[in-house]
Amino acid sequence: MDLTGAGWRKSSRSGSNQAACVEVALDLPGLVGVRDSKDPSGPVLVFAPGAWRAFVGREIRC
Repeated sequence: MDLTGAGWRKSSRSGSNQAACVEVALDLPGLVGVRDSKDPSGPVLVFAPGAWRAFVGREIRC
């Protein structure tokens, strides 16, 4: 899967400590990508948009 054109974003709450951040690409057609900001060329987790919304919604409520 070619992700070179993906627009990766970090949370605005990640602060100045960049050591433990995840980045999310929401602009992929039919997919959401998640990767470790320390290893941008490393593995990417890929979710269907509905699964990503369910995951994020669950995390926010906890």
